[in-house]
Amino acid sequence: SNDAAIIDVRTPAEFQGGHVPNSINIPLNEIEFKVSEIQAMGKPIVLCCASGGRSGQATGFLKSEGIDCENGGGWMQVNALV
Repeated sequence: SNDAAIIDVRTPAEFQGGHVPNSINIPLNEIEFKVSEIQAMGKPIVLCCASGGRSGQATGFLKSEGIDCENGGGWMQVNALV
């Protein structure tokens, strides 16, 4: 939905090659260090990557930290829904 924040967990180089408009790039290997920043967004989170694998890992981790989030799968799928 329009009230969700979209976080793309691909590398900065992948993100530069194309991404969902207004999405935020936080690479998977940095997610664990950005928990407080993500919590401060105060809205549901949709995670995406190239195919859904990395965003699935990030979703599992963030849910374990009590963050309301969903795995959106590949960024192109999320882009088509936005």
